[in-house]
Amino acid sequence: MSKRPRRNHSASFKAKVALAALRGEKTLAELAQEFDIHPTQIGEWRSQLLERAASVFGGENDKSEPAVDLKALHAKIGQQALEIDFLSGALSKAGKLSAKR
Repeated sequence: MSKRPRRNHSASFKAKVALAALRGEKTLAELAQEFDIHPTQIGEWRSQLLERAASVFGGENDKSEPAVDLKALHAKIGQQALEIDFLSGALSKAGKLSAKR
């Protein structure tokens, strides 16, 4: 028994199959036979369509993380480094911090 070569399906084909599965007019087994696709693959495409449907209407920006301001973060790191140096110097002069650090 020879294996069938791997197939790459277009996005429009996947959408067509997933929408047919969402309509519910046919069972997954019937759709699998009609489109020559495994029923599990149809279920995966259907769930991907449901998960990403909001992005069609621009709702994807709601989930994305806000843009990070690197200048502000670098400034904060520099400020904290200066404070640590100042406090370690002050504590070492007061004899509270060992020089072995």
